Amino acid sequence: MDLSQPRNDDDVQFQSGGARRFIAIAGNIGAGKSSLLEFLTSTYHVAPFYEPNDDNPYLEDFYRDMKRWAFSSQLFFLSNKFRIHQEADRTPGVVIQDRTIFEDAEIFATALHQMRKIDARDWATYCDFYQSILQAIQPPDLLIYLRCPMRTLRRRIRLRGRAMEQDIPLSYLKRLERLYEDWIERYDLGEKLVLDSDRLDFVSDLVDRQDVRERIERLLPSALQRHFAG
Repeated sequence: MDLSQPRNDDDVQFQSGGARRFIAIAGNIGAGKSSLLEFLTSTYHVAPFYEPNDDNPYLEDFYRDMKRWAFSSQLFFLSNKFRIHQEADRTPGVVIQDRTIFEDAEIFATALHQMRKIDARDWATYCDFYQSILQAIQPPDLLIYLRCPMRTLRRRIRLRGRAMEQDIPLSYLKRLERLYEDWIERYDLGEKLVLDSDRLDFVSDLVDRQDVRERIERLLPSALQRHFAG
């Protein structure tokens, strides 16, 4: 799928006079997006927006029967993510989002279409809706992509113990990985930062945490305010 240019209003201003900044975290299932979001939220004065997995009423059925529920599940994710983007657009200061609307379409829905879980008619409907959404949203000022090897992804999925994820086929995860790498290579809607989440321990290693902070702050100078000095 070719990614159209979303709305790009420079430095969206709010009544408070401060420029809104939007950071998005992208990555495969188990790459560490939620952990990075929690770290950044505990470090900076930011407003977090989480991936609404638990709110999707189709998700459990989808993992049992992908072909039957793929379109419904992906359409729910797309519409819900659009709502989150709109809420983020109205939030002053710095906002951080766990998984972008681009990933819903460019990675997950595309994978299911390639696997023939979404037929041509439903795919056309989905793409029309997605293209309309792109004209109404602003892309992130910074996209952080978490790259992680397959062995680590599978270990993390197993350890976090979400029942519906335990039987995800390896072939599906590998397909997602290929789509992610292709997408991040051509992504040009704003600044992007690629982090190796297998090598960087931003949960507990003080050196790695400082490294991540410095790399992010170089790309968004003066935008981020820490909760405390150091």
